[in-house]
Amino acid sequence: MHTTVRQDGSWSLPEGLGQAIRGTAEEIAALVRSAGDTALAVPGSEWTVGEAAAHLAMANELMADLAAGRERPYGDGTPRSLAAANAESLAGFGERRAEPLATMITEQAEAFLDAVSRSGADGPAPATPLGPMNRSVLASYLLTHMLGHGYDLARALRRPHMVDRARAGLCMPFMLSVMPRVANPSATAGLTARYRIRLRGGEAFGVSLADGAVRVTPGAPPRRADCTILLDPVAFLLIALGRLGPWRAIARGQVLAWGPRPWLAPRFPALFTAP
Repeated sequence: MHTTVRQDGSWSLPEGLGQAIRGTAEEIAALVRSAGDTALAVPGSEWTVGEAAAHLAMANELMADLAAGRERPYGDGTPRSLAAANAESLAGFGERRAEPLATMITEQAEAFLDAVSRSGADGPAPATPLGPMNRSVLASYLLTHMLGHGYDLARALRRPHMVDRARAGLCMPFMLSVMPRVANPSATAGLTARYRIRLRGGEAFGVSLADGAVRVTPGAPPRRADCTILLDPVAFLLIALGRLGPWRAIARGQVLAWGPRPWLAPRFPALFTAP
């Protein structure tokens, strides 16, 4: 999936990505508006529905600022610093009502798309919470972030979630770019392995580990892998975001593994900390 460069030298996001950002923001806003009580707890989280929606509203604003070229320091990329930045931002933003938050989520998603459309090239955005990246990857990051918290809100409100195969595929540029940065040092230490990851109906990529270093090769999996993992794209995204346990996905038939060292498959998600 690549950006499109027009004859006049301008560029556009990969096909479907802008529409997915807009549609996801609108679906999340509809979920938030449907909440009778924004103090309802989000399963598996310390946040309420109102806090999760407030976080999304502020995160979308941050992403829009980055797309427009404005510096917005936000942690140093480590899980602890990001959690601290999230807590600090929530403490300084008191809005928890459904309608204002829903409106802000969609307005800031539109502001992001407008900023991207005004940028002259797919150049690097100012430093993001997870390191440097081009604006097209930043757009994939925005979508991934919204889908993770949108999934949480859907569970909290007992509504269908919006994570589907097409949207999961649009998250892959961000996921592949950030994997080395979110590798878990304690889990990768001393491990030498070559993984071939294949998404059903989607792309394949390689992940190689040696001496604590993680190397990701988009579109170029190793010919001789120690372990090949075939996953449903939605399951891959939810596992990567810490929303679905790998053993549960295996029990559902969403994950298959083979190769000389197939026992490496259940270990794979633990090699990374969910972004």
